Amino acid sequence: MEGSSELPADSDSPPASAEVADASASPKRGGSNFRRFFIRGLAIVLPTVLTIGVLLWAANLVDKNIAAPINAGVRELVIRFTQYPPAEEIDFLEAFDQIDATQTDAFELFNEQRLEALGLQNVTRVPRAVERQITLDWMQSRADTIRLARRSAFEQRWNQYAVGGWPVLNLIGLLLAIVLVYIVGAFLSRSIGNRLWRIGENAIGRVPLVGRVYPAFKQITDFIFGDDSEDKLKFNRVVAVQYPRKGLWSVGLVTGNTMRTVQDQAGEHCLTVFVPSSPTPFTGYVITVPVSDTVDLPVTIEDALKFAVSGGVVVPPRQIIPERAPQSPPGVARTEPVPVSDEATQRQSA
Repeated sequence: MEGSSELPADSDSPPASAEVADASASPKRGGSNFRRFFIRGLAIVLPTVLTIGVLLWAANLVDKNIAAPINAGVRELVIRFTQYPPAEEIDFLEAFDQIDATQTDAFELFNEQRLEALGLQNVTRVPRAVERQITLDWMQSRADTIRLARRSAFEQRWNQYAVGGWPVLNLIGLLLAIVLVYIVGAFLSRSIGNRLWRIGENAIGRVPLVGRVYPAFKQITDFIFGDDSEDKLKFNRVVAVQYPRKGLWSVGLVTGNTMRTVQDQAGEHCLTVFVPSSPTPFTGYVITVPVSDTVDLPVTIEDALKFAVSGGVVVPPRQIIPERAPQSPPGVARTEPVPVSDEATQRQSA
């Protein structure tokens, strides 16, 4: 028709509204993908980084508090009972800065006497070579300063062999610590050593303040390193209990039976359950519950501790609930998009 402003419909090209929708949805999908991939990568990398960090922190703690004192003792024994290492002039001069006040007074007296013998007591500026020689003569004439210079030389030789800035010879202290712990354990496992250890523990328990702190640490170490023959906290199975109130379920570890008075008041057999906290399973709550209020879980102690440490993220494989497709609420019909035919599209565009 003449003068008509209508344009012929092009069935192959998408509507303008669809193009706008696709343009607006593309950045949104990119942002959601970045967030999803970043969180996934973080979940993969973070456990490894945390594990390495904890191991390095533990190694640094052991190196500073256990290996370092042993290594210092080893170096001191070598210096006092052997002639290694011999000190050189540079070692004496470097060790001169480490002398104490009493040694400084002795050096000042020696220096005045030597300058007077050389006729330089009234000289304003003593030649540097003379000062150096007087210092060396004084340092080499005393047993304590010779030992000080040898100690400085030994520390330099000790730190000479390093990997990444860490002296390799520090492993001597760590190995000696392992050997000493083994010897102490072997000695205390004997009847005489065990008896002496009990006497020492009783003496420590009588010390004010220490007697209150020591039993708590001893319980923790017995829990981690105790033998089956000792009084160790023993977990025999995993249960679920409604704690801290009805309707809230917690995973707990059965440690044994409870006290007689508590069981008599409950009127039935009760259990003592340790409910570990997250993310530190060595702390938690000890509760007493009737057997009828517990649900046995077919999981291992290790799986239960992993569940507690991860905050419920790491679920035992056999306890994982499979995901299901979302369902519509009862009484609400599920609607699906109805396909529109090409013929209907042309009628709407006309």
